[in-house]
Amino acid sequence: MDIGYFGIGIGALTTADWVKPVATAAERLGFSSIWAPEHVILLEKYSSKYPYSAGEFPMPTDTPFADPFTTLAFAAACTNKIKIATGICLVPEHNPLVLAKTVATLDRLSGGRFILGVGIGWLAEEFQALGISFERRAQRTREYIDVMRKLWAEPKSSHRGEFVNFPEVQSFPKPHNRTVPVWFGGETPPALRRVGEYGDGWVGFNLSPDEAGQKIKRIEDILRTSGRKRSDVHLAVSPYAKPVGTDDLKRYRDAGADEVVLVSLRPPSSTGDAIQRMEQMARDFVEPASRL
Repeated sequence: MDIGYFGIGIGALTTADWVKPVATAAERLGFSSIWAPEHVILLEKYSSKYPYSAGEFPMPTDTPFADPFTTLAFAAACTNKIKIATGICLVPEHNPLVLAKTVATLDRLSGGRFILGVGIGWLAEEFQALGISFERRAQRTREYIDVMRKLWAEPKSSHRGEFVNFPEVQSFPKPHNRTVPVWFGGETPPALRRVGEYGDGWVGFNLSPDEAGQKIKRIEDILRTSGRKRSDVHLAVSPYAKPVGTDDLKRYRDAGADEVVLVSLRPPSSTGDAIQRMEQMARDFVEPASRL
C-alpha cells in the first residue's frame, strides 16, 4: 500500500524555503505522492457549503493558497521520483486548452510524475467572481477532460461541444507518456460515477475504512457496468479529519484502497516541526504500509 502526503502550496508551505525541505523529506521518507490544493480566491462571506467540516471552511479565508501547478513544478525540481498531484484542481474554472498545456508541461518537466487530481468545485461565489457559470459544472468538467485528453494524445485535434469549440489545432509538447492520469475527488454518487466511467483514479476524503469500503464497492460496480477493469483505476483514500492509527492501514487495504493520503491538520510552526511530524508519520504509516 502507498502512503501520500497532503499538502504543500497552502499556508506557510507557499514559499520556497518551506516547500523544498518538505518535498525532499517526503521523498526521503518514502511517501508515494505529495499533493497541492487549489482555490483561485476565497471570500469572507459565502453561502456555499464546504463538503467537509460540517459545511464550514476549516481555516481562515485569508490563508494563502499558491497556484498548485507552479508549486508542484518547484517541488518536482527538488525531487526525483515522488509523484506530484493536485488535490484538487478545479477544472471547470480553467480554459481547457490552457490547462492542457500547463498539465503537459508540468508532466514533461517532472518526467511523467504528475497526477491531475480533479474536482468540479463547491464554492459558487468563486465561480461567480471568475465569471464562470456554477450550473452544469459537472458536464463542463467532463467535456474539458475529453478535450484535454484529445490535445495530449493527438497530433491535431478538433472539438465541437456544449462548452468548447475549436477547429483543427496542434498542442505541443505532449505529456511524458502521451497522457496524464486523471483522478477524481468526491464522495457523492455522481463523483463515484465519474471515477468508474472515465477516471484513472479516485481520491476520497474524510473517510473511515468502513466508509471507504462502501464507496469502493460502488466504484467497482460502475467499472463493471462500464466494461472496465478494477486495474484501470488507482483508488486513494484520505482519513482527513478522521482519527486513524497504524492498525487502520490493513482495514483500508482490505476495503480496496491502493493508497492512503495523510493530512497534517495542525499548521506547523517551522520547517523543522513539519519534518518532525512527517518522520513520525513515516514510522507510523509509511514503514508499516510497505509491509502489507
